[in-house]
Amino acid sequence: MSSRVRVLRKQNRLSLEALAARVGVTKSYLSKVERGLSDPSISTALKLAHALNVDVGRLFSDEVEPELVTVVRAGERTPMAGGAGPGSSRYEGIATGLPGKQMVPFMMHPPLRPADAPFKSHAGEEFLFVHEGTAELEFPERTVALAPGDSVYFNAALPHRCRSTGEAPAAILVVIHDDPAGPGDRVPTLP
Repeated sequence: MSSRVRVLRKQNRLSLEALAARVGVTKSYLSKVERGLSDPSISTALKLAHALNVDVGRLFSDEVEPELVTVVRAGERTPMAGGAGPGSSRYEGIATGLPGKQMVPFMMHPPLRPADAPFKSHAGEEFLFVHEGTAELEFPERTVALAPGDSVYFNAALPHRCRSTGEAPAAILVVIHDDPAGPGDRVPTLP
C-alpha cells in the first residue's frame, strides 16, 4: 500500500502536506504510511481513498494498474498531426491514453524541407533524442546538427524548428514536459 499511496498522490499532483490536510492526518504520519512504516486504520484508508479519488480497494491491490504502467509497442503508436506528403512532418503519439501525465512523449519524423518553415514555441521544456537518421534543430541564433544517439534538452519557449538532413526522414523521440502549474491536459504545439 505504501508505494501505491505515493504514486496516487503524485498522479493527483498533491504534495504530502496537501494530502495530509485532506485526510486530516499529520504530514509525518502520512510520510510513514508512504514509506511503509505505519499501516493506516480502515477509517484513514477510506479517507485516503476519497482524497485520492479512488476506490479503497486500489490502495491495497497488488495488481499493477494500467494507468500506472503503460506499454506502447512500436506498431501501437497513435498517429498524430502531420501531413500526408513526403515533405510533411509525421508524429506518432506514445502513451496518449494515459491521463494526467506531466510529460508528452511522441516520435517525430521531421521532413526534408528548406529552413524557411516557421519557428514554433510553447510552454515547458523539451527533450529530443535522435533514434535514426540525421537532423538539424534550429533556434533563432543557433543551429544544432544531430546524428543517431545525439540528444538536446531545452526550454521550449525558445523558438525552434527541426528538419531531417539525410536521404530519409529522421526518427526522433521527443518528450515535452507539460508544466503541472499550467492548465491540465493541454497538448503543446508540435515542433
